[in-house]
Amino acid sequence: MTPTYLLGLLLVQIPRSMAAPAFAEVGPLVERGIHQGIYPGAVVVIGRRDTVLYSKGFGHLSWARGAGKPSTRDTRWDLASLTKVVATTSSVMVLVDQGRVNLDAPVAQYLPRFTGAGRELITVRMLLDHTSGLRPYLPLYRLADNRAAALDLLFNAVPDRIPGTSPEYSDLNAMLLGLVVEAVTGESLDAFAERDVFTPLRLGSTVFTPALSPGVSVAPSWSARGRPVAGRVNDDNANLLGGVAGHAGLFSTGDDVARFAQVWLREGSTPDGPWVSAGAVREFLHRTARSGTRALGWDTPEMRGTVPSIYGRLAGPDTFGHSGWTGTMLWIDPARDLFLVFLTNRSLEPRRRHSIMALHTLRTALSDLVIQGDQRRR
Repeated sequence: MTPTYLLGLLLVQIPRSMAAPAFAEVGPLVERGIHQGIYPGAVVVIGRRDTVLYSKGFGHLSWARGAGKPSTRDTRWDLASLTKVVATTSSVMVLVDQGRVNLDAPVAQYLPRFTGAGRELITVRMLLDHTSGLRPYLPLYRLADNRAAALDLLFNAVPDRIPGTSPEYSDLNAMLLGLVVEAVTGESLDAFAERDVFTPLRLGSTVFTPALSPGVSVAPSWSARGRPVAGRVNDDNANLLGGVAGHAGLFSTGDDVARFAQVWLREGSTPDGPWVSAGAVREFLHRTARSGTRALGWDTPEMRGTVPSIYGRLAGPDTFGHSGWTGTMLWIDPARDLFLVFLTNRSLEPRRRHSIMALHTLRTALSDLVIQGDQRRR
């Protein structure tokens, strides 16, 4: 076997001996979330740039008696807003690295309909770091009957504060970024992401609108009349847009998201060579005074907040990550050479009241346990 092939194996290899004692407290904490009714199932993957330290599935795919058990290798989860980084941000970064998109160009340069009423001031960078001034959310699925009507509403969205002055997280930013990718490439977002992101990063189980067939494991994140529906994206706006959107719609496995994290720890390098330049990765992780905790596409911990962030009380200043409504989370700490993937389907009829806050508390505790476990191993 060639050295490159061996390195590819290391990206998914799980050294079970030695790793388990360091992270022994992870399992009981994740199982506690199931017992508390926050989510029916979950997977956890912990690792470094060249190896996986811990990988395990918990609970069941749904609350139904006899539901299957999740696997880090095979079970696809509705990533929700992790779509923003795994698919959309990564696609934009590829185009920036290729010189096909200019971060500081007006969005209208790529989407001519997006102009007037202050929209012409919004740049691609502002969409990425959430300083566009656009509102956080727009219920397109209630206001439009189809994709074309929804896009009309999106192109007519008006900033409610001066673009480029302060950050406010918005789904609209990522929706527009997905459209920028499509306009520049002449392809759909899912087609471009599959060829230029998922394939070179070996994310073979990462897809929009997953096909369901016997033996395929998909954790449902949405229910109809009390019955879980696998493969249907939980986000209603993404569903209206055909299941493919810049802000939500992607499904993936714990192992695939782990491989994605490893490429970021390796500054854009894969077992087969560079995916993007290290300079592009560093550019997308850069924060400014006006963007607060927001990098380009990514979030970072609030180090001075009164409420601990989901990245934990021990998170370092170089940590970056993202989370999703369905109960997903990814964070990456380059200084520690460490990442955490935590995927759940919290959105599937949680038994716990205020499940979002309960999950926040659990995520914080899990992040701290992972860092403490890593410290014990060193």
